[in-house]
Amino acid sequence: MSVLVVGMSHKSAPVSLLERVALDTPGVHKLIDEVAACEHVTEATVIATCNRLEIYAEVDRFHGSVEEVSRLLVERAGESTESMLPHLYVHYDDGAVSHLFQVVAGLDSMALGEGQILGQAREALSSGQETGTVGPALNVLFQQALRVGKRARAETDIDRAAPSLVTAALDRSHAAVGDLSGMRVLVLGAGAMAGLATATAARRGAASVTVANRTAGNADRLAAEYGARSAALADLDAELAVADVVVSCTGATGVVVSRQAVERAVAGGRELVLLDLALPHDVDPTVEDVPGVTLVNLAELAEELRDSDAGREVEQVRRIVAQEVAAFLGARRQASVTPTVVALRSMATSVVDAEMERLQTRLPDLDEASRAEVLHAVRRVADKLLHQPTVRVKELANEDGAVSYADALARLFALDQDAVDAVVRPEGLG
Repeated sequence: MSVLVVGMSHKSAPVSLLERVALDTPGVHKLIDEVAACEHVTEATVIATCNRLEIYAEVDRFHGSVEEVSRLLVERAGESTESMLPHLYVHYDDGAVSHLFQVVAGLDSMALGEGQILGQAREALSSGQETGTVGPALNVLFQQALRVGKRARAETDIDRAAPSLVTAALDRSHAAVGDLSGMRVLVLGAGAMAGLATATAARRGAASVTVANRTAGNADRLAAEYGARSAALADLDAELAVADVVVSCTGATGVVVSRQAVERAVAGGRELVLLDLALPHDVDPTVEDVPGVTLVNLAELAEELRDSDAGREVEQVRRIVAQEVAAFLGARRQASVTPTVVALRSMATSVVDAEMERLQTRLPDLDEASRAEVLHAVRRVADKLLHQPTVRVKELANEDGAVSYADALARLFALDQDAVDAVVRPEGLG
């Protein structure tokens, strides 16, 4: 069994395509169920963010599974297979482990080092656990990935090495309307991105910060946390009329800020900056043609942040990830050998027991002390004969290459495959 990753992100696909495959929470659970139902898949979960959609699956073969899983993404995009293939990427086995560790460490994010991906990976693990599609393989993989992400941020300054999406967007607003100090900021949404926007605007000295959301309770909670005020999304026109900067990240499936609403808001000759951080987009893209309006969207930020260089911190995180990948793969290879080693030692014990019974039949008058001494000697011989092969096979398991030393050991000693499988078979399963 091996891990397969099929996905697309801001690095492989345009924002317009990512918008078409964006999923809400029920959509994520539905996709996980569909992946888990594929013939060659035994475990599954999905990482879904504003700039990536990745399917993680434990599979029993590569070719059949990659075709099935890829088809699910193609269907969601409503595109032909030929037009979608250039935007999809596939990682398998060791490469899948390396990719996930890089993602959770922030090395694959639009804003290098951003911390939100930790929560998003944790959410992917929880979603798979809730749907019952995450088993031992993906659970261990994601738990270790989360530890790698935490280590990267604890041992480096990667969080500050590159701006987050919100920081980068607010920097763009500075170019249009000046310092946030004294500005009125309107945040649309109440999720993690909205919380980051509210906190950053308040920290930068905005004269006022207002949080508007369809669910009033969520807006109240977020506003209270950062000393902002809350408003109903139904009052959007009134809020736009007094805002200088709008950060929109609602996660809605349709346009939230229409061109007509923006035109009314700037009718008196005001300037307005709209930072659309949602996927699908919240703001009507045509508002960029409205006089006095500056629109910044994810596509523009992607171009800016793709070329940013976090230098030393990024290199340090890459070294940490490389170390963790090597350690994880080494432990996994050793674990793959363990059932064979246990089965071999079990076989040796059975042989010793059988020979001792034979000895008892041939020498029925052998006293207990002598019998114990013979048993001890025979066991020592068996242990010494098996010691070097079992130690060496564990060492060889850490080396790269196509040879399966566990299979070779099983063949050399004619081990029963059922005996090997029984070592790792969950209790109660036949």
